[in-house]
Amino acid sequence: MLHAIALSCAVLLNACANLLMKFGVRTLSLPKLKFSADSCLELVKIMFKSPLILIGLSCFALNVIFYTYALQKFKVSLAYPIMVGCGFVIIVVIARFSGLNERLTAGQWLGAGLIFAGVLLISTSMQN
Repeated sequence: MLHAIALSCAVLLNACANLLMKFGVRTLSLPKLKFSADSCLELVKIMFKSPLILIGLSCFALNVIFYTYALQKFKVSLAYPIMVGCGFVIIVVIARFSGLNERLTAGQWLGAGLIFAGVLLISTSMQN
């Protein structure tokens, strides 16, 4: 039971981390940087000025702890689809109905539903 709770926490933390990073990036004025070691260092300096990004990074770190604990009991072929699929559905819904106001077509909503249905199918038909 604790492993299932840990996996649920990992899913929520991963979704929160991604959303916080997106909200954090929106608050920054990022310069147009070409990919190089110097530009990566500059981007890191800018990112560390955003509390939302720092909280998002913390959520990623906590996610790793909970996910690793869950993997002690669950097969990765079960845990990973749950992590990614459920996280995707959470992010899609929040991105649509939050300040991000992202729009999805009917086909995209159908796809998100199918992903969620696939995760349910995998998780109910697979043994730990």
